[in-house]
Order: sequence, then structure tokens, then C-alpha cells
Amino acid sequence: MFMFVPRAIGRHRRNLFALAPDYLRKKETTEPTSRLLHSGHGSQVMLEASKFSAVETLRDGRKIEIRALKSDDRAGLIAAVGRASTQSLYRRFFGVKREFSEKEIAFFVNIDFVKHVALVAVAEEGGQGKIVGGGRYVLVRPGTAEVAFAVIDEYQGQGIGLALMRHLVTLARGAKLKEFIAEVLPDNTAMLKVFEKCGLELKKRRDRQVVYVTLQL
Repeated sequence: MFMFVPRAIGRHRRNLFALAPDYLRKKETTEPTSRLLHSGHGSQVMLEASKFSAVETLRDGRKIEIRALKSDDRAGLIAAVGRASTQSLYRRFFGVKREFSEKEIAFFVNIDFVKHVALVAVAEEGGQGKIVGGGRYVLVRPGTAEVAFAVIDEYQGQGIGLALMRHLVTLARGAKLKEFIAEVLPDNTAMLKVFEKCGLELKKRRDRQVVYVTLQL
């Protein structure tokens, strides 16, 4: 499983940022209780957390779908972990872990989309949708959620992290959250750059081992 491990949550249960395996597709505008809008960033968005879907164009011109994580994405998440390098797992997750208990998997996959919201990035490979990145936030106290995301190595540098962050912000604002927090390794410059470029008011505090980030929504 592509486990994302923000440390505040991770001290008792490592947070995950998973990926997802359905074939790329656009949602129908007739899907109940969802509404279709244009995000202003060249993507179409279904704005209801559990049915969320957006089609994004990567920097190299490829299309991906960013959508809500589903309970049947388990196999795709595990496959994504297998594609991530040891360095990527460590730098993004504060450790390397490729095997998980059933309890851990249940926490990462069974999302309520209220206190725990997770999105996955799905790319078409060989005619099939493969999970290549993901992001999520988990409520840690009223108005505040811990956020994290991850992208497998071969898809890094294509803007997926920033797109995930942007859509998580949209959902968090819709849920009336006030801030995101995150703990990031100092050498994880890619994640820090996403936070710096996302357009939110940013505060950082650093010690020897971690950068503490607060983002005002």
C-alpha cells in the first residue's frame, strides 16, 4: 500500500497517501447529488467528496483522473507501493514500509469522506487505469486537518502533487475547515515546493528532523 505517513497522525497510525486503479473516465453530469464545474485550471470537477472527479493535463500532455478513493482500490494501492522507490517512500513517509496489517489497510482504504478524505491520481497505462499518486487529509481537531500526498517516481515533476493539493483544498474549504498542517522531512523539497506554490498563507517552523507546516485555508 502506498502509505503516506504524516507524523502527527502517524505516531499512533501512519497516514497514507494512496493511488487508484480504475480506467480513466469522465463522470456523467447526471450523477445524483454531484455538480459539475470548471476549476479554472483546465480541469472539470465533480464537487462532492465521495464522488469527486477531475481530469487534469500533465506537463507532458498526458491526461490523468484525480478522483475519490474507493474501497475496491486496495489492489491498486498495493501495486503503487511496489512501484515506489525506497528513497521516495522514506522521504515522503518518514520510513519505508511495504507490508501492512489488515487493520492498517482498513484505515487507509475505508474512508468516510468527512473526517478522512482521500483522492487518487489515475493514469492510463496499456489501456488500464493505474494509481500513480494520491493525497488525503485527516481531521485532527475541529477546523484542522493533517494533509499529505505522494506520487510514484516515474510521474514526479508533472504537477500531480500540486493538482492533488489544489483539489484537497477545494474539498476542505467546502467542509468549512480552517487550516491544514503537515510535517515534512527537510530534504523533501518537492513537497515543500508544493506547499509554497499552492497559494495559501504558509507558516513553517523547522527543527533538525522535521519542518512543521501550517496552511491557512
